Amino acid sequence: MKSCEPVTPTTTFLAFLRYSSSSSNCNSQELLRDFATRELNAFLWISLIAITALLLRKVAKLFKLWAQARKIPGPLCSSFYGHSNLISRENLTDVLSVSHKKYGSVVKLWLGPTQLLVSVKDPALIKEMLIKAEDKLPLTGRAFRLAFGPSSLFASSFDKVQRRRESLATELNGRLIERASVIPTKVVDCIMGRIHKLMDKGSIDCKMVSQHMAFTLLGATLFGDAFLVWSKATDYEELLMMIAKDACFWASYAVTPVWKQGFWTYQRLCTKLKCLTQDIVQQCRRNYKLFCHGDGNLHDETANMGMESVSATPSCSCVEGPDNFFSNELNGHLSAREEPCGNIMGVMFHGCLTTAGLIGNLLERLVTHPEIQDKIYSEIITARKGLIKQDQQCVDKMPLLLATVYESARLLPSGPLLQRCSLKNDFNLKTGVTIPAGAVLVVPVQLVQMDDSSWGKDASEFNPYRFLSKSGNGSDLVLNTSPTGVAEELVSPCKSKFVLNDPNDNVAFLPFGSGTRACVGQKFVIQGVMTLFASLLEQYEIRLSSGSQCDLNPSMNHGVFQPPLSPKIVFVRRNS
Repeated sequence: MKSCEPVTPTTTFLAFLRYSSSSSNCNSQELLRDFATRELNAFLWISLIAITALLLRKVAKLFKLWAQARKIPGPLCSSFYGHSNLISRENLTDVLSVSHKKYGSVVKLWLGPTQLLVSVKDPALIKEMLIKAEDKLPLTGRAFRLAFGPSSLFASSFDKVQRRRESLATELNGRLIERASVIPTKVVDCIMGRIHKLMDKGSIDCKMVSQHMAFTLLGATLFGDAFLVWSKATDYEELLMMIAKDACFWASYAVTPVWKQGFWTYQRLCTKLKCLTQDIVQQCRRNYKLFCHGDGNLHDETANMGMESVSATPSCSCVEGPDNFFSNELNGHLSAREEPCGNIMGVMFHGCLTTAGLIGNLLERLVTHPEIQDKIYSEIITARKGLIKQDQQCVDKMPLLLATVYESARLLPSGPLLQRCSLKNDFNLKTGVTIPAGAVLVVPVQLVQMDDSSWGKDASEFNPYRFLSKSGNGSDLVLNTSPTGVAEELVSPCKSKFVLNDPNDNVAFLPFGSGTRACVGQKFVIQGVMTLFASLLEQYEIRLSSGSQCDLNPSMNHGVFQPPLSPKIVFVRRNS
């Protein structure tokens, strides 16, 4: 029997509230679900529109690039991948040589459907291009960033490096060049000690010798004499060369290849190099403090002079002290994103590679032209007369040596191509050609520096006297006579009627680049290499190793100088 409950107004009102609450919850959930659906659809539409706009923008830029490239002469491209197959089968400089002969001073090649390469050979256009194209290739910036961390000195964009480049140029061409002009005998002794050890194991080639000479010269100049007795210098040199071998390979990835085991091996090498760099910097500063504590008066004197006495005192810093070059110039005012000692490693890395190339070319020229070496030796002995300090070299009185350095750099520059780009803006050359932003701009340095129209009919021959002229007829007179014909008059500076021309007056002289991104250490490197070779040739004669074959007339291919294999050489001490 069912129990009957009386229906009262209270129970009716409670039932109504329960029904209203249930209905309200259902409506709220439906509203929330509908709102979420609308928001998701709106987000998807906005994303679709943004991605479509981005793709359309890229397509528009691609069509603009193709339209601009059509106005630049160059070989037809029948493949979607551009001329990469042609370039992979042949040397790029050879390809550019043939293209320039057929299409003129400005030619294009496609490295891919979106990557345009423009080569400029005319010296006047090269000068204009290098002034307007201020940026380095992104690949260069990535290579330095992966190896040494973020840097304000080796970034691709010129705007990011301009201030630091100016301060580095002031330092290298000012106080450090003073130290390079007084390279002590102990630097040569340090280099020769290592070379003699290598010679005991067998013959050595120019490449091996030049690498060690460049490394020791740059390290001793930047870090002082502490670098010469540093026990880890050999490890540092080996690490630097190992990193140089793989730097461009890992930088060529558009996305950092963290999934590859070899990349992490490369990163461990870079970490070791950073630790060693910090070690030599700290040791340099520590030795400097001990030296200053032992002789405060001498510290005050050298601080006022702006350099240390290399011959009389153990210089333990690069110039004045540990806090001026390293802290104020290279690593001064570091941002939170920059790597400590990163700029120092970059200077050592880039400086060693370029300087080693110049020294190697100079060694090859000296061993293959012994008559030039003999005349330089006579020039050194004559210039040494009257010098009070025996560890100094008066390189200003050695025009033949300097001309030989310039001629070696002309025939075999450190790299076959000079590369630039304009990352943001298009620019026009005076011929009316428009260079698109982002295009890879190259100067075939070997072709330009071997061009008969700029250097005469003997452009392919080694002739250091082309940089010398008669003092009475101005600096525009270029000598094209044979080395043996003029050298006799250069033996005695007091009787010499010849002076050295400024090679930069010839716009076709580009071993150190030109324009806004030219090498800031050009004067420093030339001065250091000259002083080093003056001290070296005074004590040693450089000869070809017995049984070593070296072609005195290297071959030419499409107007490009083909260097011989690195010859085996020996150093023979001269009879004093």
